[in-house]
Amino acid sequence: MESEPLSELNTTPLIDVMLVLLVMFIITIPLATHSVEVDLPQSCQPDCPPAPDTVSNKIVIDAAGRVLWNGATVTETQLAALLAETTEMAIEPELQFEPEANASYDVAARTLRTIKASGVSKFGFVGNEKYRQFGMAD
Repeated sequence: MESEPLSELNTTPLIDVMLVLLVMFIITIPLATHSVEVDLPQSCQPDCPPAPDTVSNKIVIDAAGRVLWNGATVTETQLAALLAETTEMAIEPELQFEPEANASYDVAARTLRTIKASGVSKFGFVGNEKYRQFGMAD
């Protein structure tokens, strides 16, 4: 039996060289030194101080399709006028929007359109926690 030369290339040294190069590239990559420091709010539970008394207005849409401004029924025109008054105040009050579970989608959409057109800057949805799980509304 005659020994013939190997015709296959030995790839083990090539793989070793590639791994060494990979480690060198990983080491030489500069660390991300650019960072932005942000002060996140700290939880104060259970000893939170009471919230300051802030002025707020509440819009509720009931199942009958009525729009209520702080408990009083208003029309779309009256609502627009009330919103215009609040945007001109020195300290704009917070506007809270809380449609009831069976409120008309069309009335809610029109009301939101009126709110957006008024330019109110402090706006929030409230009462959403009641609908956290489907079918759990009281």
